[in-house]
Amino acid sequence: MKHQEKPPKENRTQWMEFVLVGFADMPRLQWFLFGLFLIIYIIILVNNGTIFLITKMDPALQSPMYYFLANFSFLEICYVSVILPRMLMDLATQRRTISLAACAIQMYFFLLFVSAECLLLTVMAYDRYVAICNPLHYPLVMNHRVCIQLVSVSWIPGIPIQIGQTCQVFSLNFCGSNQIDHFFCDMPPVFKLACGDTFVNEMLLCIVLMFYGMIPLLLIVGSYTKIISTILKLPSATTRAKAFSTCSSHLTVVVLFFGSAIITYIRPSHSGGSSKVLSLFYTILIPMLNPMIYSLRNKDVIMALRKLLCE
Repeated sequence: MKHQEKPPKENRTQWMEFVLVGFADMPRLQWFLFGLFLIIYIIILVNNGTIFLITKMDPALQSPMYYFLANFSFLEICYVSVILPRMLMDLATQRRTISLAACAIQMYFFLLFVSAECLLLTVMAYDRYVAICNPLHYPLVMNHRVCIQLVSVSWIPGIPIQIGQTCQVFSLNFCGSNQIDHFFCDMPPVFKLACGDTFVNEMLLCIVLMFYGMIPLLLIVGSYTKIISTILKLPSATTRAKAFSTCSSHLTVVVLFFGSAIITYIRPSHSGGSSKVLSLFYTILIPMLNPMIYSLRNKDVIMALRKLLCE
């Protein structure tokens, strides 16, 4: 991102609302996009809601792995609900204006949920590490109290951190254009509207990205290095295949989520069109795919779904 020079005082205007440009450059597709995103939102709610319910109700799914999966599904619902209802309203009404306060609230909850998701995916990798590399101590290490603590650690640190980061962003003066070239209030496009130098804010964003992006990813990579090394030492091919199957769903989700998020925020150019496409991928498409990835590759989840449907 380029640091912006402070404009002349007479050309500065302090905006009290923004315009989310979204997909305004495709006027003929507005109702098609509304229908498409509405269907996707319903699919996300139904699929993640179903996984959340069956992991709570089915006795066969009362293990730490499914406890974390239930929390992950709930988090996915919260995550997309920060973005999609607002996007659907903008597509339907064509108003697209959002107040400064509403923009700040949307940004805060988006940052909170995405940071919690990064840490929860790390916790899920640790759960698989203990289950495969230290199976005899797994019931003791991953008891219910520890599971609650690990989920709390995923959520709680993000509350003050993201409050501070959001306050930093909205303590800036905004001048010139009030059009955010995005479909939600994300940090890079909002920075572009700020008066003066945003260097300090961008450095804080980099620090938070390191804490919630690179460090969790390195921990996940470290966990899976140990997991794969342990699996390859197992004597039976059947046992190895079973061990791999318990990790493959989570590993697929990690690659999709972290891969698209890192490309979105680390790449040097933040042009509106490419940013929107990449953001659609990790904010909407991946939450739609995640329940399918977990259910289609997990026999216990499939059995629980069958029982639920047959009742």
